[in-house]
Amino acid sequence: MQQVTVLGATGSIGVSTLDVIRRHPDKYSVFAVTANSRVDELYQQCVEFQPVYAVVASASQAQALQSRCVQQGLQTEVLNGEEGLCQAAKAPEVDVVMAAIVGAAGLEPTLAAVSAGKKVLLANKESLVMAGALFIDCVRRAGATLLPIDSEHNAMFQCLPVTHGNGLSNVGVRKLLLTGSGGPFRTLPLDQFDAVTPEQACAHPNWSMGQKISVDSATMMNKGLELIEACWLFDTTPEQIDVVIHKQSIIHSLVQYSDGTTLAQMGNPDMRTPIAYGLAWPERITAGVDDLDLVQIAQLDFEAPDEHRFPCLRLAREAFIAGGTAPAILNAANEIAVEAFLHRRASFSDIARINETVLNKLEVWEPKDLGVVQKADALARQTALSLL
Repeated sequence: MQQVTVLGATGSIGVSTLDVIRRHPDKYSVFAVTANSRVDELYQQCVEFQPVYAVVASASQAQALQSRCVQQGLQTEVLNGEEGLCQAAKAPEVDVVMAAIVGAAGLEPTLAAVSAGKKVLLANKESLVMAGALFIDCVRRAGATLLPIDSEHNAMFQCLPVTHGNGLSNVGVRKLLLTGSGGPFRTLPLDQFDAVTPEQACAHPNWSMGQKISVDSATMMNKGLELIEACWLFDTTPEQIDVVIHKQSIIHSLVQYSDGTTLAQMGNPDMRTPIAYGLAWPERITAGVDDLDLVQIAQLDFEAPDEHRFPCLRLAREAFIAGGTAPAILNAANEIAVEAFLHRRASFSDIARINETVLNKLEVWEPKDLGVVQKADALARQTALSLL
């Protein structure tokens, strides 16, 4: 019986993780669940899974939730804040940590899990985007197991040989092909981008996701962040990664080998597949996902991304090449810009404009420690807010 902590349990990845766990009560037990603002949903999860810990954002939220748990006769202890998140992530009893907190807020607890040598299922790409070198170094020093859960990186992981840690070229890999749907505005005329509403941007054609990642998909910043994540996960460079638009979201990514072989991982667009793969790795378990019906799908389309339409993809590549704190700066600016767009304080086109302005304006530092990364993150947020 493996004990699992789910960081970000009320988000789409967290809910899907709990659904897979629910299907295998003989294999997994929920040790801790965490949430930022959806306290009612977290309480329901506590009632069902009876975790040792639940973690919320504030002390007042924790007090209220603790009272409800006591009234229900639950033994769950409610913690709060970043310290509570880290405690739930690194507790000695924990075997597996699902890192699914969205954005920079997930960095500290994810690093806590890695430092404790846990099996970490990484759905928080910002951890690698912000502090890639520090993060990977910590994985190696602590002997943690890092498994990618983003569908694209999970697909690459499944298509790569187990020895890929020696460098892709040394195992005959020529290219990684990172697929993306192109989001809801793949064919929308550019002169209509300023009029895009948050509701339109969050209506992804294939995936059911949270607001932030849905907007990132619409701008293709999500694909840019995934490109940076892939560079760190697979010890490669942007030159060895091609982004491919694949509107059906059936092929989740591909690996091209030097002998002409191309391996693809395919499946219905359902995050329970990579989650189940990560939970059970190196074995496989049922995930509740329907089998792929190729006859019904009938057609798979591919095209190159238009970086004039999606400048955030270019910005991510430039940030990784610049190195240092540049990716952290870009990520922070994007979080502020997306939040402003969702609250109708910025237009859809403003997201890319703000990102590029902040990235070009701020000095890039060498990330000697996490404090430097956090300082760059804070400065980028202040700069983005000033632009608004």
